[in-house]
Amino acid sequence: MSGRVLIVPGFGGSGPEHWQTRWERADGSMVRIRMEDWNDRSCARWVEAIEAGMGSVGDPVVVVAHSAGCLAFVHWAARYRRRVGGALLVAVPDPDGVNFPAAEGFASVPLGKLPYPSIVVSSCDDPYGDPRYSKACAEAWGSELVDVGMAGHINAASNLGDWAEGMKLLMRLRHPK
Repeated sequence: MSGRVLIVPGFGGSGPEHWQTRWERADGSMVRIRMEDWNDRSCARWVEAIEAGMGSVGDPVVVVAHSAGCLAFVHWAARYRRRVGGALLVAVPDPDGVNFPAAEGFASVPLGKLPYPSIVVSSCDDPYGDPRYSKACAEAWGSELVDVGMAGHINAASNLGDWAEGMKLLMRLRHPK
């Protein structure tokens, strides 16, 4: 399976130096969801944007979500039954954590098993998601858990560049053996 990749950034939309943006610029098969306001704190509007994005890329698709985008994606997955080839969920934040911004609908994270391969990537020093929270989510979703060590929030501030390690994980989902 190769197909398209749907990029679901977190709050702020993953700026120009974020690995998601760099991947999208380098690969025309990657499409970012469209949000009117990347700082919108309504999970329902994020879920709507994911559904619209899914409709624009067709099935099957591999989803690459970061931060709040991961939470929005699992809310979407609990509601919709589109054909998804896999999901790479990076830096899953704890919506009840002290650093998570005030937002509507992101809490009460669905914890059902995802019906497709998925990988949760966490960092041991992520200010938005404790590794124990990432592990609990990965177990509930039936996801493989990958700990990348000390990489902060696994974003542009982490200085990952094109994040080759993440691309290898994505390639495993796009081209399973």
